[in-house]
Amino acid sequence: MRKLTYYVAATMDGFIATDDGHVDFFGGGGDHAAALKAKYPEAVPTKIREALGLKGGSTFDTVLFGRKTYDFGVRTGTSNPFSHLKQVVVSTTLGESPDPAIELVSSDPAGYVRDLKQKPGKGIWLCGGGELAGSLVEEIDQIYLKLFPMVLGSGRPLIAGSSLQKFHMVGHQIFEDGVIFIKYSRH
Repeated sequence: MRKLTYYVAATMDGFIATDDGHVDFFGGGGDHAAALKAKYPEAVPTKIREALGLKGGSTFDTVLFGRKTYDFGVRTGTSNPFSHLKQVVVSTTLGESPDPAIELVSSDPAGYVRDLKQKPGKGIWLCGGGELAGSLVEEIDQIYLKLFPMVLGSGRPLIAGSSLQKFHMVGHQIFEDGVIFIKYSRH
C-alpha cells in the first residue's frame, strides 16, 4: 500500500510559514539542500529540476497541497509547479481547478487519500500546509521533517488542530548548516 508522507520544513518552534504564508526565511542553500535534492529530486519544482538537470525520483509520484500552499506557488508565478508529478489541491473555496493539470478535491480529503493509497504507484507527498496536515493527521504514515535552527515566534503551525498522534523516529541526519533532517514513522 502507498504511504502518505508529510515532507516539510519547520522552525524549532513548529512553524512552516509566517502568518501571511512567506517561507523565504528557510532559504534553499546549505549542505542540507544539496543532499535532500539528490535524495528526493521529485520534491523540487519542475522548472528548478530542469535548470539543475535533476532527473528521476523513486519516492513520490503524487503531491498533495492545501489551498494556501498551492496559492504560494501561484503568487510566485506557477499554477503547475510539479508537472512531473500528479498534483492534487484540496480546497473547499476554489470553485474549479486553477490549471488543467491540477486535480481539485473539495470534500473528504481523508477519504480521497485512503482511496489513493489503495491504487498502484509510489508514495504520496503531502507538501502542505499545516491545516491540511491537521485534517489528514490520522492518514499520515511518515513525517520527513527538515528542522531549521531558528525560532519564528508565530506563524502557520506544522500541524494545526490535530489530536495526539504518536510517531517514532526511524532516522536522522545532522547537516553542517544546522538543519536536522528527521524521519518519523507511525508504524
